[in-house]
Amino acid sequence: MILDEIVAWKKRELVRAKSDRPFADLKSKARSAATVPAFALRREGDVSVIAEIKRASPAKGVLRKDLDPEALARAYLEGGATALSVLTDEKFFHGSVDDLRKARVATGLPVLRKDFVVDDYQLWEARVMLASAALLIVRILEQGQLAEYVAIARELGLATLVEVHSERELERALDARAAIIGINNRDLETFAVSIETTAKLRRFIPPEVVTVSESGIGSSDDLRLLAAMKIDAALIGEELVKSHDPAARLRELRGGGARAR
Repeated sequence: MILDEIVAWKKRELVRAKSDRPFADLKSKARSAATVPAFALRREGDVSVIAEIKRASPAKGVLRKDLDPEALARAYLEGGATALSVLTDEKFFHGSVDDLRKARVATGLPVLRKDFVVDDYQLWEARVMLASAALLIVRILEQGQLAEYVAIARELGLATLVEVHSERELERALDARAAIIGINNRDLETFAVSIETTAKLRRFIPPEVVTVSESGIGSSDDLRLLAAMKIDAALIGEELVKSHDPAARLRELRGGGARAR
């Protein structure tokens, strides 16, 4: 399974990273890092959009050969994005820390570091990158790790988007005191996508927890459905990355995200 391959690679990658930059040095740099904008997703009357900068995926290959993270981030800002998500995995998604830096500097928007966190070292890295949030995928973490990483991130002033795909994973996220839960509509084993996953899990999430729908969102009708479910935000990637005019496409999609008043 591709997810197992990615996790195994991340663990090997971390051995090299810790050798190049000892944990003590990373923590020292993180503690002196500049403040970052809050990863605030709730907007009165609207489904917020987290617009994603994603060069490639294992399932679909290269999505956009000429991707310029600065230009794309500015287009997202123009289109009304509330926050950015930037893939920093190099091997499987062709991303980089530099992509995150360029997007952040170009817009000033809060940025989610989207990667496969398997060690708290990566949370400290995200703080040094001046990310506002980091992704935690419930499926690849033990429960003790998950709760610990949520707590560490909170101490660092780093939000966590805790990603789930099933009712059991949602229970685990809530037990770990996740403040922001992302419902991934894509099954990470089969890669099948259905927005019904969000509909199925939404009713189990308490009102104080911010809820994000991820994957497979490609029309204003999808945003309209999410608005009706009282979803706080949608994470949209491929639909925008592949558009010839991402700003206009984002405005078009957001037109469906207004909640009934």
